[in-house]
Amino acid sequence: MTDIKQLLAFDFGASSGRAMLGRYDGEKIELEELHRFSNDPVQVGDTLFWDVLRLFYEIKQGLVKSKSHGPIDSLGIDTWGVDFGLIDERGYLLENPVHYRDVRTQGIMEKVFEIVPKAELYSRTGIQMTYFNTLFQLYALKMLRPEILERTSKMLQTPDLFTYLLTGRKQSERTIASTGQMLNARTGEWDLDLLTRLGLPTDILCPIVKPGTMGLPLSAAICSELGVQPIPVVAVASHDTGSAVVAVPAETEDFVYISSGTWSLMGIESKTPLINEKAYEYNFTNEGGYGGTTRFLKTIMGLWLIQESRRQWIREGSEVSFADLEKEALLCAPFQCLIDPDDDSLATPGDMPSRIKELCKKTGQHVPASRGEVVRCIYESLALKYCVSMKQIEEISGHKYPHLHVVGGGTKDGLLSQFTANATGSHVIAGPIEATALGNMAVQLMAQGVIHTLSEARKVISASFELKHYEPKDREIWDAALLKFRKIYPVLK
Repeated sequence: MTDIKQLLAFDFGASSGRAMLGRYDGEKIELEELHRFSNDPVQVGDTLFWDVLRLFYEIKQGLVKSKSHGPIDSLGIDTWGVDFGLIDERGYLLENPVHYRDVRTQGIMEKVFEIVPKAELYSRTGIQMTYFNTLFQLYALKMLRPEILERTSKMLQTPDLFTYLLTGRKQSERTIASTGQMLNARTGEWDLDLLTRLGLPTDILCPIVKPGTMGLPLSAAICSELGVQPIPVVAVASHDTGSAVVAVPAETEDFVYISSGTWSLMGIESKTPLINEKAYEYNFTNEGGYGGTTRFLKTIMGLWLIQESRRQWIREGSEVSFADLEKEALLCAPFQCLIDPDDDSLATPGDMPSRIKELCKKTGQHVPASRGEVVRCIYESLALKYCVSMKQIEEISGHKYPHLHVVGGGTKDGLLSQFTANATGSHVIAGPIEATALGNMAVQLMAQGVIHTLSEARKVISASFELKHYEPKDREIWDAALLKFRKIYPVLK
């Protein structure tokens, strides 16, 4: 009988985190949630921070709760991308990491482009131009708070920061490093020439390690404090999307994926970066994946729009669930109004329903009057944005994809999955919900040599959880809606 392997995955999203226990019996992975907690940014004055010390406390709680389950063979940490902590020469965290939605990067991209033209920056890094990329955050620090950079010994992106706090090791895992627009897409190494031209320090960068690297165990101090064993910490695909893509239960290499959560990350797994005029024009990104692959994808505003709308309705006194909102949306007429989910006005926290109404008014459409109309507008617009992005992927890659895999928390939402099938005309395979934690654990198992290939890992994941299938419906109606969408937003080619 195969020994049971016990794995611990710490999975941090932009709004919550959890510690997940995985048990692998040689055929399937069984999951158990040990600890869940909210991830709430904190506004202090004019700056939005991550409460990183609270999050580290929650990691410790997950470790404590794992003790009653027997020996843990390894653990891994994945988080959102781009954000970072700064460590001084004595090893102390200089301040809480700043949230990517903070306003400090407003106007920074344009200043960077004055030194390194936008097209050249894309050619070197292959990364989607987004105002909160690590490169722009660091340049904002150089301009606004240079004294902080002067005191910095090392920069650690969020999962690497937690790994350092647990083990003392300073490293940069490739998939998370690639999100920041600071790697050369072709070499996979730091682009030192780019950073030097921008006057950014290069000695703060840590050595890059591949996902699947077996790291140091928990430090003696952590083990003593919590009464735990020195569990090895694996450098998994520590960008949460990197872990989620590992868990796509595809039977072939021929698929498009959407990692659906607060953000929707839609793309393909490529053996090489795809950097050309169309990729630049459509603003696609080339991020690191497991096994030296490239995650060629588009970052789309996802369920953030629903989450932030719900938060506003709760603030107004309506304790409405996501299931309630879906039911209300189904009662509303289709395609009354559409938005570009990535409109700049929707990017920051606040009264999302009012912003959506204002955007509809600005574009001369029906202004949604009820919660259901707002939610239906969001879901239909997301599905149509997925359709546009899928057509762009096929144009750039020169290939048609028969299947669309949707993984992550967004697969709980059957309505959005069905709308996605309708809009794209694709067979949609939804699941697993816990893709990020599963991908995290799969890389741990490959680091241990228990599972040998990515293909084998995906077969294990596919066998472990039920998948849902959605076939396209109402194609003529959705094709007409796509024409309307592109007429309202002609930039969406």
